[in-house]
Amino acid sequence: MRINSDIVGARLKEYTTGVTWRQTTNYAASVGDINPCYFDDLREGGIIAPPMFAVAVSWPIQQNLFEYVEMPYPPDLFLTMVHYTEYIKFTRPIRPGDRLCVRGEVAAIIPHRAGSRIVFKFSVTDPEGRPFYTEFVSAMLRGVICDDGGREAINVPAPPKSPTVAAPVWEDDIYIGKEAPYLYDGCTNIVFAIHTSPAFARSVGLPGIILQGTATMAYAVRQLVNREAGEDPTKLEIISGRFTGMVLPDSWIKVRLLEREIKDSKAHLFFEVLNSQQQRAISEGYARLSI
Repeated sequence: MRINSDIVGARLKEYTTGVTWRQTTNYAASVGDINPCYFDDLREGGIIAPPMFAVAVSWPIQQNLFEYVEMPYPPDLFLTMVHYTEYIKFTRPIRPGDRLCVRGEVAAIIPHRAGSRIVFKFSVTDPEGRPFYTEFVSAMLRGVICDDGGREAINVPAPPKSPTVAAPVWEDDIYIGKEAPYLYDGCTNIVFAIHTSPAFARSVGLPGIILQGTATMAYAVRQLVNREAGEDPTKLEIISGRFTGMVLPDSWIKVRLLEREIKDSKAHLFFEVLNSQQQRAISEGYARLSI
């Protein structure tokens, strides 16, 4: 199968949705993040959504892509698509009661040795146009050849390169229970059968169901916010990473802070997540915090 850059720059149909407290608290609960910012509605200003709730907002568009943009390709071409990278730049937190307007576009097609990367940009604002966050989602179209060398309509942000370190600043082990993919599926509405159907997972060559990549990132964000930001998620300005390995239920992951660099009143955090086979489930992890 082949693709070219003719769809780069295509605008997606606008998606509008509301946010409820059940959605935001359920997201936090799905990854065991009991930070009071997400649950204690007696707090001054009330509760806010966990930062990674952002991925649940854009998921309905990704899941139903052909309803939001015209593609000169058959849907079968996108059956090989797997989540490759995630980059979110936050402007302000989402709160229950907010109305969100999601405007998307195809930001880039990039050739890769494994196929072709397609990058979507989602700009999320309130109805008056005030921004909440910007998300760049990169997916790998496995085995799909890019004919024309690809193109970027928008400069796709690249986080600083991860350092090479002898020992991490800290590392935390987190148990991923057998129920974890089902909890994340049910609490976030991020639905895909490789995470909840052993039969389907086996049919596409997987050893069994696997944890959602964004769930793995949410566990990492939980540790970074609670350990490095004094449990204040509003300090998180950027989170990004590349999904490079599978996490199986009933196993352990290890979140490792590789380096902490303080510069220009910001904390630049470089991290990775290892699975139980000591393979990187998330590589090139980067977070920026305000100080």
